[in-house]
Amino acid sequence: MKIIFAGTPDFAATHLQALINDGRHSVVAVYTQPDRPAGRGKKLTASPVKLVAEQQSLPICQPASLKPEEQQSLLAEFGADIMVVVAYGLILPQAVLEIPRLGCINVHGSILPRWRGAAPIQRAVEAGDPESGVTIMQMDAGLDTGAMLSISRCPIDPQETSGSLYNKLAELGAAALLDDLDRLEKGVAVSVVQDDSQSTYASKIDKAEALIDWSAAAPTLGRRIRAFNPFPAAYTLVEGQRIKVWAATVSSETASGKAGQITRANSDGLLVACGQGSLLLTEIQLAGKSRMPVSEILKSRADLFAVGQQLGN
Repeated sequence: MKIIFAGTPDFAATHLQALINDGRHSVVAVYTQPDRPAGRGKKLTASPVKLVAEQQSLPICQPASLKPEEQQSLLAEFGADIMVVVAYGLILPQAVLEIPRLGCINVHGSILPRWRGAAPIQRAVEAGDPESGVTIMQMDAGLDTGAMLSISRCPIDPQETSGSLYNKLAELGAAALLDDLDRLEKGVAVSVVQDDSQSTYASKIDKAEALIDWSAAAPTLGRRIRAFNPFPAAYTLVEGQRIKVWAATVSSETASGKAGQITRANSDGLLVACGQGSLLLTEIQLAGKSRMPVSEILKSRADLFAVGQQLGN
């Protein structure tokens, strides 16, 4: 089949590369978001999907919107049988959904309809879901509401971060995409309508959420720290300095201080009292420094993390 691929981040790039490596179909065009400023120098940077497309000399389109008629006419000129959408980041108008012969399909990083929206992977980790997965659906005008072509599942490990789950789902989704395209080409694909009553909205991650509220229960904070790893990274304040927290585990020790207070600091990590229970912080990052095990940081900054030190505002 002739395929238009639309996607932007690493997650999407994995799927595009799988399509190219498979070789059964022809990618006739790649749509990705416009280059964005990134890094300290705010230099315009190409998306991971664009980099893959450039390596393969594929036609690249980077419209700011697909609503203008001229953009829709350009898309139609590629004569695609189907459009594959993976974390593209732009809304596809109904007119675009109707252009390819087989419509548009979307690879979504959750078991639908459990998590619809922008951040299904992070919200699944934050909620403590026992499993996640990838759903491939036929796109309609709603937000992740289309009929499902397939669901691929995987467990969420006890210390799973959004980053590690992201990588697992990218590989899972790429394999499922190839299988579903094969069924669509043969005309044997079967779609299942979603049960809207079971849906939850996975809202976009707000950086303000990353500030640790030590009055919350330790299990809740542990999940949030893992959900916000690698982005936006959970953080706390120590004597006015921002400290990122990359890894922490719920401790069985009884909290003996007020919420946010360090009650033990040694090679095992920093034991911090929470609103309920306590967390053992094992990997943190000082401002302007690399992330490191707490045991290493204590060798030079034990004064900053002494027993009784208060974390937070």
